[in-house]
Amino acid sequence: MSVQGDCEFLVKRARELVQEDLWAAKAWLITARSLYPADFNIQYEMYTIERNAERTSSAGRLLYDMFVNFPDQPAVWREISVITSALRNDSQDNKQTQFLRGLFETLPGRVQCEMLLKATEQCFNTLERAEMLLLLLKRFPETVVQHGVSLGETLLEAENIEDQESPVNCFRKLFVCDVLPLIINNPDVRLPASLLYKYLNKAAEFYINYVTRSPQTETQHQGSQDTSDLMSPSKRSSQKYIIEGLTEKSSQIVDPWDRLFKILSVVGMRCEWQMDKGTRSFADVLHRMKDLCRYISNFENEAHVKYRSQVVYSVLLVFFKNAFQYVSGIQPSLFQGPNAPSQVPLVLLEDASNAFVDVEIERSKHIHKKRKLAETREKTMSSDDEECSGKGRNRHILINKTELPNSVELLESFKLAKESWELLHSVESLDKEFTRICMLWKTDTWLWLRIFLTDMIIYQGQYKKAVASLHHLAALQGSQSQQQVLGQGSLEQHRALIQLASCHYALGEYRLTCEKILDLMCYMSPPTQDGVKVQEEPPKVKSKFRKGSDQKLLPCTNKAVMPYCFQLLLACFKLRAFTDNRDDMALGHAIVLLQHEWPRGENLFLKAVNKICQQGNFQYENFFNYVTNIDMLEEFAYLRTQEGGKIHLELLPNQGMLIKNSSPPMGLLQQEFIPVLQPSIQPADRHHTVTRGITKGVKEDFRLAMERQVSRCGENLMVVLHHFCINEKILLLQTLT
Repeated sequence: MSVQGDCEFLVKRARELVQEDLWAAKAWLITARSLYPADFNIQYEMYTIERNAERTSSAGRLLYDMFVNFPDQPAVWREISVITSALRNDSQDNKQTQFLRGLFETLPGRVQCEMLLKATEQCFNTLERAEMLLLLLKRFPETVVQHGVSLGETLLEAENIEDQESPVNCFRKLFVCDVLPLIINNPDVRLPASLLYKYLNKAAEFYINYVTRSPQTETQHQGSQDTSDLMSPSKRSSQKYIIEGLTEKSSQIVDPWDRLFKILSVVGMRCEWQMDKGTRSFADVLHRMKDLCRYISNFENEAHVKYRSQVVYSVLLVFFKNAFQYVSGIQPSLFQGPNAPSQVPLVLLEDASNAFVDVEIERSKHIHKKRKLAETREKTMSSDDEECSGKGRNRHILINKTELPNSVELLESFKLAKESWELLHSVESLDKEFTRICMLWKTDTWLWLRIFLTDMIIYQGQYKKAVASLHHLAALQGSQSQQQVLGQGSLEQHRALIQLASCHYALGEYRLTCEKILDLMCYMSPPTQDGVKVQEEPPKVKSKFRKGSDQKLLPCTNKAVMPYCFQLLLACFKLRAFTDNRDDMALGHAIVLLQHEWPRGENLFLKAVNKICQQGNFQYENFFNYVTNIDMLEEFAYLRTQEGGKIHLELLPNQGMLIKNSSPPMGLLQQEFIPVLQPSIQPADRHHTVTRGITKGVKEDFRLAMERQVSRCGENLMVVLHHFCINEKILLLQTLT
C-alpha cells in the first residue's frame, strides 16, 4: 500500500470510530500524524473533530498548525473565511458564531494579524475586503499607519466608481463611522490639512444626510420602535434603518451629531485651530466664531486660512444642526416613518389679526392710487431693496404653548440657525467657501433645508426673495409628493401656497393674496365645529427677538389655516371697501368676512353701516347667500325702517330664487322689527322680479328673505364662508382688479 493509501486508510478508520469511540478515533489520528507529519488530510481531520466538539483551545492550536504548515490549502482558507465572516457578522450571536470567535481569540496575535491580512488578499469584493481590513485595523491599531489611509481612499474611490446616488451608502458609512476615527485619533498617522478638510467634509455630508433622511428612503423594518423615540430628533438614529450592503446593526448610528462634532474637534486640534477646552453649547460656539471674525480682518491671508476653515465648518455644523431641529419641530412628518404618531405641522405666517382693526385712510387718496399705496406698503414692509437690512430685522414669533410644548427650544434653534447663516454670509471669503460646500452637497435639493431658509427669509421681511424661495419649495414638494404620503393630508403639501398668500399680503399685492387663498380653499374642508365664537386664546410664547411686526407659527390644519385665510381676505378688501370712492361689492365682501370671529369685527361693521347710511343706498346681491349673523341681520332690517333712515337696500338676487324653502321661526329678531318682517304676503307678489324701483313686491321679498335668513343663524359659519370663497372666486378676484 502506498503512503497516500495508508493516510487515507487511517483517516477513514478514525472517521468510523468518531461516533462509537471518540478517544479511539483521536488515538488513530495522533498515530497517523506521528507517522505522516506532512499529510494535510490527517491534520485537517483532527481539526474537524475538535471543531465539531467545540473544543476552542485544541481546535485553535490545530488551525494555527495548518495555517503555518499548509498555507496554500483551499480547505484552510475556507475555514478562515468562515471564522472571519463570524467576526464581521454583528447581526448574529448564536452558539456557533461565539465558538468561532473564541477559536480565533486563541490564536497568537501575530498569527491573527497575518491571517486577517492574507484573508483580505483573498477577497475580491471591495466591501468585503474593506470590512476584513477594518477588522485588522480595530484589532491591531499599529496597522492603521500602514493601511488606514489607503483603506479610506479605497472606500471613497469605490463610492465614486459605484456611482452612489446618496452619500448615505455602505462605502461612506464604513469610512466615516469606522475608518476615519481610527485614522484621525492615531497620532502616528500624519495627514496634511487639505486631506483632513476633505475627510471632515465627507463626514459632515454623510451625518447630516443620515439624520435628515426622508421616510421614503427607509425600509419597512420599523419594528416595534417606541413612538416616543420617533418624535425626538435627537433619538432619530434609533430607528431601524438599513443601508444597502450592510446589516441592520451596522446601519444603525447612535448619536450621529455627537460623532460629527467629535470629528470636528479632532480635526481642529490637528489643524491648529483656536480650540476651547471642554464641551461648549451651540450658542457658545457661535459666539466664539463671531469673536474670531471680529479679531481676524482678512481670512485670505496665508496665516489665517486655517481660521477661515475653522469658522466655516464650526458655524456650518451649528447651522445645519439647529435648522434641522427647527424643521423637525414644525414639520416632523418629513423625518418620521409611516408608523410614527401624527404631530401637527406648523407654518410661519405674517400675523393678520389686525384685519379687524379700523384703518383710517387719508381723504386725499383715491382708488386709482391704490397701486401707489401698495408700492409704499411694499417699501415699508419689505427689506428686499437693501441687501443687508433684512438681517437685522428682529420680530416676535408667536407660538401656542399647547400646540408645541417645546416652543422655547424651537425658537432658540431658529435663532441660532439664522445667526449662523448670517455669519457665514457676512464675510466674502466665508460666503464663498460655504457656498462651495453647499453646491458640492447639492443642498438646493434638500426640501427640509428649503423650508427653513424660506421661513428665515420671511422672518427677515425679504418678501420678494421669499416668494422666489416658495416657488422653489413648491417644486421640491411636487417632486417628492408622489414618493411620500404626508400624515396631515394634502394641506401640509400646500404650505408653500399658504406662505405665498402671506407674503403677497405683506407686499401689498392683494389680488395675488386673494388668488392664492382661493386656490388654497380648494384643498381645505371646513372644521366640524363652528368657529364663530371668540374663545380665550391659550398662552403664547414670544421669541426673545427685538420688537417688530409679529409673526406666528400656525398649525397647518384646516381648523387653524382657514380662519387665517379669512383674516387675510378681510384685510385685502378692507382698504378698498372704506375708501371715499364707493365700492359696494368690496364693502359687501368685507361684511360677509366680518362675521368671522364675531364680535371682533363689530366696530368695523358699524363703520360699514355708517358708510351705507352716508350713501343712502347699498347694493350687494350675495347678502342673503352668505350673511347669517343675527346682529348684522338686525342692523340691516333696522336700516329699512323709518328710524333707521329708510335706506334703499338691494340685497336680493336679480332672479329672486330664495335659498331656503322651509318656514322660519319667528320671534328671533328684536320686537321692534317684527312689523318689518311680518307683513301679509300676497301669493302673486312672491315671484316679483327685483328692480331698482321700490315696489310692494320687493319689500315683501326682502321681508321674506330676512325671515328665512334668521333660520340660518345656527349654520356652521365656516361652511358658509368656505362656500363663499369657492362659489364667488371669480367675483372676488374681479373686485380686487
